[in-house]
Amino acid sequence: MAVSDGPKKTEHIKPIEKFEFFQDERVRSVFYQLLTAAIVGWAVWYLISTTAHNLEVRGMSSGFGFLNVEAGFDTDFKLVEYVPGIGTYGDIFIIGVLNTLYISALAIVASTVLGFAIGVLRLSSNWLVSKVALAYVEIFRNTPLLIQIIFWYTGIFSLLPKIRQSYDLSGGTEFVLLNNRGLYMAWPVPGDLLWMTGVAFIVAVIAVVIFRRWNRKRQDATGQVFPTFMPSAALIIFLPGIVFAITGSPLGWDLPKLEGFNFVGGATVPPAFLALLVALSIYHAAHLAESVRAGILSVNRGQRDAALAIGLRQNRVFSLVVIPQAMPAIVPPMISLWMNVVKNSSLAIAIGYPDLVAVFMQTSLNQAGRAIEIVGMTMAFYMFVSLTISGLLNIYNKRVQLVER
Repeated sequence: MAVSDGPKKTEHIKPIEKFEFFQDERVRSVFYQLLTAAIVGWAVWYLISTTAHNLEVRGMSSGFGFLNVEAGFDTDFKLVEYVPGIGTYGDIFIIGVLNTLYISALAIVASTVLGFAIGVLRLSSNWLVSKVALAYVEIFRNTPLLIQIIFWYTGIFSLLPKIRQSYDLSGGTEFVLLNNRGLYMAWPVPGDLLWMTGVAFIVAVIAVVIFRRWNRKRQDATGQVFPTFMPSAALIIFLPGIVFAITGSPLGWDLPKLEGFNFVGGATVPPAFLALLVALSIYHAAHLAESVRAGILSVNRGQRDAALAIGLRQNRVFSLVVIPQAMPAIVPPMISLWMNVVKNSSLAIAIGYPDLVAVFMQTSLNQAGRAIEIVGMTMAFYMFVSLTISGLLNIYNKRVQLVER
């Protein structure tokens, strides 16, 4: 009888790997990326070459040399010095950009503050207050923005009193006057030592930041809450105020004075600016109010009850517990809202406010005739501003996101 030498070891034979081009995931991914890049590159090349050929056939010149050509028109509102016939189309572009950024920045601040206030009032336990806030949201959110702009311009600011019957909004000091030609305000005239007050203000702000960080660390270590608002406000107000008084109050005011048929001196804001600012702020605040309300409602009721149970006052519960947890839900729609404020400011063309679209893509385009360059620059500006707002708020959004353990 044969004796077995033991179990035989089975040899593991590796299967022969066969390279398949379209079956390899890495190769397929690189191939499709290269194919997409080639298609996009070809499309861009075709668009540019076709446009250049069409311009050449029609005898039309191209390029950005027109930006150095003198522009023969003026605007009724500008933030930089400009002389018609001497200033160039490049200067007009800068004027339009600054006017657009100026009205957009003010509208963003106003709509954000008003939107947060209305959103909180929507949740008020007072029936009348909550219903008034609801009526505000439903009326202004469901009315086209263009109609609101025209309403404020033609129905409100154009019907204000004439120059000699101006409203004095400063209580008889004639610092701020309002009439159908716009808002006239006193303009500050800085003295030689005013820079010292500015330095004192910067020092006060730095001191407040350091003080609040120290208080936050102290609170984390001991649990004790130390009020920071009143000391911070006092430092920011009194330190520059003391320096301002010691240096002899180096600040004068250029007051608007009525000479002939108009005011001379000070600063002037046209009615189109006021109408556009009010319409943009009210319209977008109505949209933000709903985002704020939804963000606050997303916070669990137990968080508020727990904070009240440990002795926090209602306002402290709201500022320290509810709002920080609601911000992750509020910030994403707020990003789109801020971007829409900038883009919707282009509706200013309907009432004659000299924003970028009005002075550059309309008047400059009609005179210079460089449609492709002018439209492209305008689109690039709005895209750059939108991407900047989105990038900055996304950074802030990552900081306020709640990290689950």
